[in-house]
Amino acid sequence: MAEISISNKDWERLKIKLKRKYNHLSDEDLAFEAGQEEQLITHLQERLRRKREYVVFTLKKGLLNIENNRL
Repeated sequence: MAEISISNKDWERLKIKLKRKYNHLSDEDLAFEAGQEEQLITHLQERLRRKREYVVFTLKKGLLNIENNRL
């Protein structure tokens, strides 16, 4: 089970942050629907070549202050 919960509204903002930080990610890489957090984490692990903990930390950090443009 995913350690985070992302709403569709927050995802739109978080997706922009992720694209800025990881410009090699495509729209397909960042496809997401609410409730599919586990698939998102797994896919980002593969694309970013990072451990699960890093991906979850990055997503949580982006959600922490969603209005801020920084990730």
